[in-house]
Formats: sequence, structure tokens, C-alpha cells
Amino acid sequence: SAGYEGLQAATRSTPGALLETITKSKLAGRGGAGFPTGLKWKAVADAPGTPKTIVCNADEGEPGCFKDRALMDHDPFALLEGMTLAAYATGAPRGFIYLRYEYPETLGILERAIEAARAANLLGDNILGVPGFNFNIRVIRGAGAYICGEEGSLLNSMEGRHPFPRNRPPFPVTHGFEGKPTVVNNVETLAAASQIARKGAQWYCDLGMGEHSGTKVISLSGDIRSPGNYEIPFGLPLQTLLHEWAGG
Repeated sequence: SAGYEGLQAATRSTPGALLETITKSKLAGRGGAGFPTGLKWKAVADAPGTPKTIVCNADEGEPGCFKDRALMDHDPFALLEGMTLAAYATGAPRGFIYLRYEYPETLGILERAIEAARAANLLGDNILGVPGFNFNIRVIRGAGAYICGEEGSLLNSMEGRHPFPRNRPPFPVTHGFEGKPTVVNNVETLAAASQIARKGAQWYCDLGMGEHSGTKVISLSGDIRSPGNYEIPFGLPLQTLLHEWAGG
């Protein structure tokens, strides 16, 4: 019911204001690296070279991990909105979702959501009536290789090359897809950006524990009483999650 409120709020202000909000929220990469999202988006916004690109890493290959799949299956628009916010912040006209090959049902869900967003002027040209705000998203199916979850390998795979990790520097923020400035974020990070744009940086900071900001979705499976996905405040001890939340 509150879909795209974040994007609507962002487009009433400037890309710079959106970058400031994401930076103040202390959102960090939820794919594991923990790099500050605001810093990454700003680096791409400031980098020379066009066209810039937004890439969603949805190649969820870790054993026992199914959080990104749940987000895409149940709220694909949160991901699309997050990518579109990243596009507004950086000036990128194109986006790609690199989707794990073993998620064929998710592919259909995402493609239908992209069509619906395009029909509602939430993708395409002059999004929400903002002149020059043009952004399109395409889904690319992963190659079925675990290494493709690493961002350099993922970018090489997208370009049709062998999925070897890239030497860094240069980093994707200056030399990413096709050698152009590129944001690479995972599903959970982009979905969180949608909520931050809607509810503000302080709201997100307050969700964490202590000096930590926001929440984290953890997939629990195997020898545990209540397997599933758990959205927990960042900073919650693992022991508390396993014994008090998941039944031990």
C-alpha cells in the first residue's frame, strides 16, 4: 500500500538530498561486504563516463541462504524501487538484475513486476513526470556458477566473458559494467533503500542496536526448531537469535 512513496518523495527533492539521506541512514552493503551504500552511490554519481549502470546482485548461491529469494518473490517492487532510487541518485539510465539461474519462478515474478512498473510510469522515460529521469531494468539469468556472486565475476559474466574475479583497483564505481561507473548492490540493500527513502534516515538508524543501524535478514535452516528467515536488529547476538528467537 505504501509502494513507491520513497521514490515519489525523492523526486520531489534533488538527487543530492537522496544521497544525503542514504548516507545518514548508515545503510551498509547487506550482501556481506558492509560497504557504506551512500558512499558507493555518491562515487558513481561523481565518476566521469556514461552510461552509468545499476546492477542488483541476486545470485544468491550460499548454501542455506534464501532471504533474497523471499524478498523478490513477495515484494519485487521494493527491489525495483530501490534500483530506481539508485538511478535517480546517480543519473544511471540502465539497470540489470543478475538473477540466480536456479530461481526460475522468481524470474517470472520480476518480469511481470517490471512490466507493471513500466505501465505505471515508474520505469521508462520521464519517470513520475520528471523530465530526463529515464531508467529501464532488465533481468539477466546467472550462469549457474557460485563464483558469479562475486561482483567482478558477475560483471564479467554480464559482459559474456569468463567469470573470473577482477583485479582491484579500479573498482566498479569507476570501471564496472562495460568499463563505466556502476553501482553493484544486493537485493536486501536495495529493498532497504526504498524504506529509508520513505521513512527517513533516523528511522532506519533507530532500528539497530547500540551504534548499529537498521536490520538484517538471516536465513536459518538445518538442525533448528523453527527454520526460516528472521529480520533482526543489527547488533543482535547470534546466540540470542538461535536460542530465544528460533527455538534452539
